[in-house]
Amino acid sequence: MYSALWLLALPVVLGRLWWRGLREPGYRQHLGERLGMYGHRDAGWHTLWVHAVSVGETRAAEPLIDALMKAYPDSRIVLTHMTPTGRATGKALYAKHGARLVQSYLPYDLEWLVRRFLRFFAPRICILMETEVWPNMVAACRRQQVPVALVNARLSERSLRRGQRFGGLMTEAARAITLVAAQTDEDAQRVRALGATEVAVTGSIKFDVVVPQAALDTGAWLRTRAGERPMLLCASTREGEEALILDAWQAMASRPEGMLLAIVPRHPQRFDEVAALVGARGLSLQRRSQLGEAEVSADVLLGDSMGEMFAYYAACDCAFIGGSLLPLGGQNLIEACALARPVLVGLHTFNFSQATDEAIAAGGALRVRDAAQMLEQGARLLQDRGARATMGQRAAAFAGAHKGATLRTLELVMPLIH
Repeated sequence: MYSALWLLALPVVLGRLWWRGLREPGYRQHLGERLGMYGHRDAGWHTLWVHAVSVGETRAAEPLIDALMKAYPDSRIVLTHMTPTGRATGKALYAKHGARLVQSYLPYDLEWLVRRFLRFFAPRICILMETEVWPNMVAACRRQQVPVALVNARLSERSLRRGQRFGGLMTEAARAITLVAAQTDEDAQRVRALGATEVAVTGSIKFDVVVPQAALDTGAWLRTRAGERPMLLCASTREGEEALILDAWQAMASRPEGMLLAIVPRHPQRFDEVAALVGARGLSLQRRSQLGEAEVSADVLLGDSMGEMFAYYAACDCAFIGGSLLPLGGQNLIEACALARPVLVGLHTFNFSQATDEAIAAGGALRVRDAAQMLEQGARLLQDRGARATMGQRAAAFAGAHKGATLRTLELVMPLIH
C-alpha cells in the first residue's frame, strides 16, 4: 500500500519539485537522479554511501566523512541529499576530497528506484545521518545485503509518536536497520521503542566538528566590516521569527550604542522575504552578498550567503539560535559554543533538548521566553565584556567536553564495512 501510494503521488511530487524550482532553481537540476538514473558508471572504486538529507545533516557528517576517508584510502564516498541546499553545502564542504566524494540525490522511496541506485554505485554500507529512514530503501538494502547504519541518531517524542502512527511500516523498517548509533540515552530509548534492536549510545558527532580556517578568516573580515559595533547574531531563524525579532528590536527602550543586529535565515529561499520585512519597518539593511569592502552601517545585516555559519559565529559577540522562539524544535547550538560565543535560545528546543539543557547547565547558554527578552539579554551581554567572556568560556568548555563521538561511531561502523 505504501508503494502504491508513492506511485500515485509521484506525478504530484515531480510537479511540486518543478514548481519549487521557480524559487530555487536547484530543484530542477539532476532530476534523473531522483528516479535512479545516472550517467557513465565509474567502476573500480570501493564505495561507502552516506545520506545527509539537507544542510544540517551535511555539515554534521563532516567529521565522520573525514574519518572514513582516512580509514579507507582506497574507497570513495557517495553522499546523497534530498535538497539542493544540502547538495550545495556538501559541494563547498567536501571539495577538499576531490574525486573521492561523489554527490547525488537520493531516489524517491520506491524499491525499484532504490535498486537502480544500489546496482549503479554498489555501496558496501549505507550510513544514514540523524533521522532519515525510508522503508523501501531499508528493505532494498537488506535484500541486497547492504548493511544500514543510522548514526548520530536523534528521535524526539513528537517524531516517535508520528512514526508509531504508521504502525508496522516504520517498525519493520526500524527492525531492518543493522545498527543505530544514538546521540543520547533518551534517543536510544525512543529508537528502541520504534523497533530497532541493535542500538548504542555514542554522543553527537557535531561536537567533533573542526572549524575551517577559511571560515575564521571570513569571520575576521566580517568583524572588520562591522568595526567596533557590538553584534548580536540571530542564526538559523525560521518563518515567523524574524518579524517577532524586528518588532521587539523597534520596541527596545534602549540598546548599546551602535548595536548591530545580524539575521541569518535558515532557508535561502527566504532571504528576499526577510529583507522585505526589514524594509517594511523602516530599518536600514545591508546584505552580506553585496557587502564588498563597505563598512556595515545599517541597522540590520542580512546573512544571505551559503556555507558561512561558522564565519557569522566567529564575527558576532553573542548568538541567538533560531527555530526556538516558535514551536519548531530549535537548531544546533554546538557550533556557536565551539567558537566560545555566549548562546541564547527560546523555549522550544525539543529537537536538541539534551545538548541545549546541558549547555544551559554548564553556563554557556541562556533560555529566554520571547524575542523581547532575547534582545534584552543580548544587549546586556554586549554591554558586559566580563560576563560575555565568562559565558563564552563555559560554552567552549561544554563543547570540548563532549568530543569523541566520531571515533566511537567509526568503531561500530567499521565491522559492518569489512
